[in-house]
Amino acid sequence: MSEVRTLKVALLGCGNVGAQVARILIDDAEALAARSGARLELSGIAVRNVDTPRDVELPRELFTTDADTLVKDADLVIELMGGIEPARSLILTAIQNGACVVTGNKALLAQDGPTLYEEADKAGVQLSYEAAVAGAIPILRPIRDSLSGDRITRVLGIVNGTTNFILDQMDSTGAQFADALAEAQRLGYAEADPTADVEGHDAAAKAAILASLSFHTRFSLDDVYCEGITKVSAEDIASAKEAGFVIKLLAIAEKIDSSDLGSGISVRVHPTLLPREHPLAAVRGAFNAVFIEAENAGELMFYGQGAGGTPTASAVLGDLVSAARRLVLGGPGRTETTTGHVPALTIDASNTSYYIGLDVADQAGVLARIAHIFAENGVSIEIMRQTIHRDSASKVESAELKIVTHRASEAALAATVEAVKGLDVINSVTSVLRVEGV
Repeated sequence: MSEVRTLKVALLGCGNVGAQVARILIDDAEALAARSGARLELSGIAVRNVDTPRDVELPRELFTTDADTLVKDADLVIELMGGIEPARSLILTAIQNGACVVTGNKALLAQDGPTLYEEADKAGVQLSYEAAVAGAIPILRPIRDSLSGDRITRVLGIVNGTTNFILDQMDSTGAQFADALAEAQRLGYAEADPTADVEGHDAAAKAAILASLSFHTRFSLDDVYCEGITKVSAEDIASAKEAGFVIKLLAIAEKIDSSDLGSGISVRVHPTLLPREHPLAAVRGAFNAVFIEAENAGELMFYGQGAGGTPTASAVLGDLVSAARRLVLGGPGRTETTTGHVPALTIDASNTSYYIGLDVADQAGVLARIAHIFAENGVSIEIMRQTIHRDSASKVESAELKIVTHRASEAALAATVEAVKGLDVINSVTSVLRVEGV
């Protein structure tokens, strides 16, 4: 019987996820060896400060501040440091020294993924990043492998647990944004500085990765339209609920064939109204889900925990076992599946529906004037609801209009809203939100 090979594993970073990865590598060493065909020996953990207290008790001798030396002596490198540098340089060093790399660094992949892919291809090593999108949910491999014989036409994803928790709190309790954010921070779902989450930047990086795999073209963060949830009010949530919708922050990538703007891919992140019967509407708390539409497979949904040390570590270890098996059995590394170039389209080319809230003067002919502007811009109204408000002191009457449009181009919808704002019978435009799933 041949001797089982030993592969050295270098771990870069020992935060919440990294600590759990280290624990599993040590505690489940025999099971991982059986699945990968090699002993996975944790050779070291590179950190900034070896004395930092950690939730998981790990052997002190594993810790080092010399990441460069650790990487050069490894067969497999797990990068969980986050950020651009020194993570980028260390990954390139690992690749150039023949190590396979597993990373969860969505910001780096979205910003400079092509460079890493090219270097991995040249070196013949594997670059894996399942943990970069939606935590424990196995979504990237199914897109890359299971659906490689199909044509994906659309991807809708709730890929940020913090924002989903906040919006779910606002929907279920009526809380304002600031209060729901404070609760998310208290429970550890949101960082002290939540900007990356609530402004949509985290979801945008993941959208670029999903789009790249789904449409076999390299998309970067610069190709993603991004809008966060900070302007979503409790009133918006309540109005959406009354109309049968729920608001979610969605990452959307879809193929568009536009006679005006050409064919291409729209990649965008923004608050979105979904009908409450849509599968994504039922995703609660800090959970994530990705909904895929493909020509032959039809509709598919992947659901699970999108964050947290243990769930995300599961995705990291899955990639690690796969890379280890490749080293044991031989063969080229698998990195990306880009086969051509499909242009990224601006938000103006997107086809969507709008939910528009208007405060208007309660006068004869107001509805006709609004409907005329919609028609002029080629936008059809699907639902219109009117509520009359009377100020008993001033005896001034106004009406609240809630309009849901049929699908149209973003450019036509934006032009419609601007034209409506110019009417002298419009007191204010109270909300403008995009709608999907209708």
